[in-house]
Amino acid sequence: MAPALLLVPAALAAFVLAFGTGVEFVRFTSLRPLLGGGPESGGPVARQGWVAALQDHSTLAALAWDLGLLLLFVGQHSLMATETVKAWTSRYFGVLQRSLYVACTALALQLVMRCWEPVPRGPVLWEARAEPWATWVPLLCFVLHVISWLLIFSILLVFDYAELMGLKQVYYHVLGLGEPLALKSPRALRLFSHLRHPVCVELLTVLWVVPTLGTDRLLLALLLTLYLGLAHGLDQQDLRYLRAQLQRKLHLLSQPQDGGAE
Repeated sequence: MAPALLLVPAALAAFVLAFGTGVEFVRFTSLRPLLGGGPESGGPVARQGWVAALQDHSTLAALAWDLGLLLLFVGQHSLMATETVKAWTSRYFGVLQRSLYVACTALALQLVMRCWEPVPRGPVLWEARAEPWATWVPLLCFVLHVISWLLIFSILLVFDYAELMGLKQVYYHVLGLGEPLALKSPRALRLFSHLRHPVCVELLTVLWVVPTLGTDRLLLALLLTLYLGLAHGLDQQDLRYLRAQLQRKLHLLSQPQDGGAE
């Protein structure tokens, strides 16, 4: 087992990488299509029809490349979440298993965003061009994106952000407190086993609610929607537990700070 002095910087490095990737993902999915700087910003370009796009080798090559990037990300994200791979990485990396998963996911997502091939001349599923839609639709999309990202950040805090990023595991290990999951209730463990992505609805809003849904954005939204749908398996018992936990944390936050620890 690596010394504690090496575990902490490794976990912090994975956290910084994941945090920076999250910021870049906000730019990639929201700021670029809503505020400009990319092919989805609604610039005056001559677009192909769907039939012409299917016959255009450059368009098909770009979409095939983007599809390969997405499958690489989905494959990494799913494969490293299997019990077999988690057991293997835990055997060789110990308490850094979660940090390794977070770092690899961030690197895979960075690869998708940096190597993404836009299709500026491809067909669009919808586009707000005529007034007043050209003014109000981007504004409405911007508001919905802001609300969605605020909800995503809030939900991640409710779900113990430090543990999701692998920091809590290293912190507990250094202090000799054991594995954080061992302190979770059976209901919490059941919820985590069913819910791989606690921000499914909010991410779907970010992916689909855009003023111009171009070809490459459609591919991104479709594939990630399918992946999020397959990874979502909550039932009524999970929802009741999640609601109770949210109410408990809101109650704790509403208590006066001088009231002492509970």
